[in-house]
Amino acid sequence: MASENKTQPTKISVSAFLNGIEDKERRKDAKSLLKLFKTITGEKAVMWGPSIIGFGEYHYRYDSGREGNFMRTGFSPRKSNVSVYLIDGFEDKQTLLDKLGKHKIGKSCLYINRLSEIDEKVLTKLIKQSYTTMNKRYRK
Repeated sequence: MASENKTQPTKISVSAFLNGIEDKERRKDAKSLLKLFKTITGEKAVMWGPSIIGFGEYHYRYDSGREGNFMRTGFSPRKSNVSVYLIDGFEDKQTLLDKLGKHKIGKSCLYINRLSEIDEKVLTKLIKQSYTTMNKRYRK
């Protein structure tokens, strides 16, 4: 039997979550990211689990039989950094990443410390590109 994705949409208030961020600069960055993601996606922000703000949703199914739903894009303002979820990965994004500024990457996560350390125009392009790819891959 396929297991369910641990990270699910919740009824937690996005505003309450953001207002609860203790670090003032991290809270300011998170509110800026919220506006940016809303503008790019046109989607309503939804809390996924206790700390991820997601936009859009898609259904996936792996060859193993595992399937579920997940956000198309989103971010999480964690204490150590902000995780930006570019679900389609980074395979075709190196040129933009080279122009972004201070960051690290994981499989589908872009880690940044502060918005002041990156080029927000480049971040906008990365998010738009990823969201567009997800919309092509997983029709609404």
